[in-house]
Amino acid sequence: MRFALGSRNLNAQRIFCIGKNYAEHVKELGGSAPGQPVVFMKPVSCLVPPGESIRMPTHGSNLHHEAELVVVIGKAGKNIPESDAVAHIAGLTLGLDLTLRDVQADMKKKGWPWEISKAFDHSAPCGNPIAYDENIPLDNIPFQCSVNSDLRQTGNSGEMMFAIPHLIHFLSGIWELMPGDLIYTGTPSGVGPLHSGDRVTLHSDLLGTFEWPLA
Repeated sequence: MRFALGSRNLNAQRIFCIGKNYAEHVKELGGSAPGQPVVFMKPVSCLVPPGESIRMPTHGSNLHHEAELVVVIGKAGKNIPESDAVAHIAGLTLGLDLTLRDVQADMKKKGWPWEISKAFDHSAPCGNPIAYDENIPLDNIPFQCSVNSDLRQTGNSGEMMFAIPHLIHFLSGIWELMPGDLIYTGTPSGVGPLHSGDRVTLHSDLLGTFEWPLA
């Protein structure tokens, strides 16, 4: 997937996803708050541009939406200090971390890795990013998710337990971040099921509106 950001064009490289970054979402799933960012990854085959159909996975039966703020990295860096993190952001958008909740629960119960519940094809629909500038408040970006016009999730980046500069700092301490890398920053409470024929809409007054039908 290719992103046009002002005069720049970036190809998506890697998808870093953050779990358990909103306290109310942790509560609704019955977990405990983590002491550091919970990280998992998805391949770029998970991306779906807005307007294109999301293919329903067939290896599970309980597909959930998780609306997230997405950060597009525009400048490479390793061990990036939090104070320099914003200089590495090229754009912002909204995306979905689709999750097969039944498969995830089964994998967790067995103590197995749960990529098959999170990293299947079409599990990371991604909106068209806007170019980031420092007039956009990283700690106050509201967003919401609706399914068939029914409001399901509302969130604000200010509710994150690990803020965007900290996520960039943390991830860059493990991987060298590269232009085109995406960070899905976690989902607020209100996650719920999706079915074939549904239409998912993500909206933010600051970032735009993006829709996907489920095939």
